[in-house]
Amino acid sequence: MSGERVEGATHTVEVAAPAGVVFAVLADATKLPLYFSPYVHAERLHFDGATERLRLWTLVDGQLRSWTSRRHLDAVRRRIDFRQEPPAAPLTSMSGTLQVTEHGPRRTELQLRYHYGVDAARPADRAWAERAAHDTSRTQLAELKSYAERWNRLDDLVLSFEEAVRVHGPAELVYDFLYRAGDWPDLVPHVTRADLREDTPGVQHMTVETLTEYGCHSTDSVRICFPHAGRIVHKQTVPHVLLEAHTGEWSVVPDERGVTVLAQHSVVLREDGPAAAALGHHADLARTRRHVREELGRDSRALLAHAKRHAESAVRML
Repeated sequence: MSGERVEGATHTVEVAAPAGVVFAVLADATKLPLYFSPYVHAERLHFDGATERLRLWTLVDGQLRSWTSRRHLDAVRRRIDFRQEPPAAPLTSMSGTLQVTEHGPRRTELQLRYHYGVDAARPADRAWAERAAHDTSRTQLAELKSYAERWNRLDDLVLSFEEAVRVHGPAELVYDFLYRAGDWPDLVPHVTRADLREDTPGVQHMTVETLTEYGCHSTDSVRICFPHAGRIVHKQTVPHVLLEAHTGEWSVVPDERGVTVLAQHSVVLREDGPAAAALGHHADLARTRRHVREELGRDSRALLAHAKRHAESAVRML
């Protein structure tokens, strides 16, 4: 009879930022996909101010996996305890602690401790779990350090906004246009290529090439589709050259008088060489911010206009 084999590890990183900032970045579940590359989407199912349940979609070893996680946030001790309920296969258990310790006004230690269980009779699962847990943990700690140490510039680096359009047509047709993104190159002028595959129902992997005033740019994305809720959430795994991270959502919201369609975006701007190369050597953060807002807004409005036309033209044909 097989049993559970429990493994664990501890990782520590020094962060040149206030302890409160480090804890705040970790505690904001809605921003996990924006700040940490493995996370694609996070849905908060419950939150009472101290305990929360999250539905997480995460890239682990190149595969999209989903599970529910319970987190307890202790803001006084700057500690977060977490447990997967139930754990994502092949794990039989997964739990741990994030501890933020202040060593000075701008010197903080972050320690991640975790334990996971696997079937003792399946050594391949044990090897996979060890590699995946180690790689994911090291990536998250490195990215946390990178963002937290820019704490005094995050308000300028992070940009969130939305575009909206009213549609007098069926919500199903609007969603259909947004879902069939592989057809966009034949319908939307600024989209020159869209390679889309859906190996698992509702999970799309997409490579898109768009035309801008500075040339063509290619991005890779994961899209998670919720047709009954009229939502498609997305995360760029290879973002635009001007961005470190890009998450977003298409939402189709019907009411008694029609449909509101929303395109929501959250991005982290790049500060290094690629941004200057794309916009010119005199590009600063303010110019990059304006350009990204204008370009993403323009492209979103174009897609929303085509979704509107797609739904309303079908109504006129009836």
